[in-house]
Amino acid sequence: MSVLLTSCNNFLEEYSTDLRYCETVQDLEYLMIGEAFLNTTSLSIYSQNTMENTYLVGLESSYNYPWLHVMDDDSEVFVWDYVSTDQATPLYRFSGFHNWSNAPFMDVLSKKWEDSQWEKMYKKIGALNSIIFQAKLLLEKEKKDLTMLQHICGEAHFLRAYYYFYLNNIYGMPYSKATASSDFGVPLKISEAIEIKYFSRASNEEVYSQILSDLEQAANFLQDYTPATKLRAGIGAVKALQSRVYLYMEQYDKVVEAAEEFEELSYALLDLNTVDPKTNIIFRSSKETIFTVGGNEIPAIFINDSLSAWSGNDNRVSAFKASGNLIDKYQPGDLRVNAFFYKSTKNKAPLPLKYKTWKTYNDPEGISSVFAIRYPEVVLNRAEALAMLGRSDEARQAIGQLRSKRFASAVMNNVPTTEKELVTFIRDERRRELCFEGHRWFDLRRYAVNSKYKLDNNFVIRHPSYSYDANSNMNYLTGYFELESYEKDNAAWVVPVPDYVIEYNRGSIMNLERKTRNLIKN
Repeated sequence: MSVLLTSCNNFLEEYSTDLRYCETVQDLEYLMIGEAFLNTTSLSIYSQNTMENTYLVGLESSYNYPWLHVMDDDSEVFVWDYVSTDQATPLYRFSGFHNWSNAPFMDVLSKKWEDSQWEKMYKKIGALNSIIFQAKLLLEKEKKDLTMLQHICGEAHFLRAYYYFYLNNIYGMPYSKATASSDFGVPLKISEAIEIKYFSRASNEEVYSQILSDLEQAANFLQDYTPATKLRAGIGAVKALQSRVYLYMEQYDKVVEAAEEFEELSYALLDLNTVDPKTNIIFRSSKETIFTVGGNEIPAIFINDSLSAWSGNDNRVSAFKASGNLIDKYQPGDLRVNAFFYKSTKNKAPLPLKYKTWKTYNDPEGISSVFAIRYPEVVLNRAEALAMLGRSDEARQAIGQLRSKRFASAVMNNVPTTEKELVTFIRDERRRELCFEGHRWFDLRRYAVNSKYKLDNNFVIRHPSYSYDANSNMNYLTGYFELESYEKDNAAWVVPVPDYVIEYNRGSIMNLERKTRNLIKN
């Protein structure tokens, strides 16, 4: 029995072999709501101890890929004073990810914790497989509620594509046009049937083909449907995700097509000239928000250095902050600096906070820090695709559309006109706009294998490392950990599949061997 089936075996046995549970469209809707969507975890932060096992290994209570935010060049260590190493702080839990170690799921005390994200995602996919199967059976015999049933079908196909996209870009190799048929992705399971077999990795080509197939079916079912809530997926979410997937696959003409079809919908860019930077910049009811599922864990990863003095958590931190490398990318007059970040209370370190009312219980404006789709991304997808196609004037016009809403007085004379420089500029604009929304690590991976303008072979991410000195009560820089380019260090660019997956599948799924990474002394 494979781990894929072990992960969702009970669920599939209950729901795909006994259709009494879904005799009506309403039954299927309840099943969708209860089993297909990712959880939202409420945050209550009074100490640096935000990464206890409950939030990392529980299938329903865990954060959604919190460590995805600390592997790239947008984050760096934020330490002050001393926090005992037996505390479950973001830094102590995620140092293996931040430093690209050969065992990332191991904390600073060398204690392993289990990756529940793989199992969680395949459990959701198992539910969606069952929903898609039963929905199509109901379509053959149902005489009423057909519109609702079609919406359920479309949304289920969209979510399956969405979840496979994340699985493949975390645990699979980046999509390369030249080698997609041989590069490994993740196992594909799209049948509702209980299969007694071991699973192996599908190729990138197979996984992306399935993602595109699901999105095409989603579009056919959803047509021009836009749901009343951003918590449910409509045609806007489908077209936006299509533009992203085609961009990753370097099918630039299709990116432009999907983005232009999107223009007929009622989404718009938020003008930061008219917005108080102390309020939410990304939020559920925003005209920029297309779809969101899951929670926002940014405040639990990028923690302030002044929490509650009574518990000793004042002027103390063991977490992460926005990197100087990222902050330096913003130009003078860019309103996003004050809108996207705030300064820590004691040390004035830059901390990301686009969604600011996270402390409000059941906040109706809550939005995911990973699984959210916003209109600015669609604009950026289109701009990059146009630049790659050599349509520089149109690309500059598209990027100018965004920048006019992000500067008090945006000018175009600093936007390059030559193709390669324009592509680089748009990628930097993407970084400035979409930071801490789960894009940067994926973007770096796809740039690394791009067939036209790939990252320089000497590209390096450097993360500083600190040690605590008890005599001075200070943390001092001891050196750096470095991640080299994908060509030189490809294993570190792919998150290892959990050990339990390899064990259950008897070695039919394997990981690339990561090298031991040593501190480069300061």
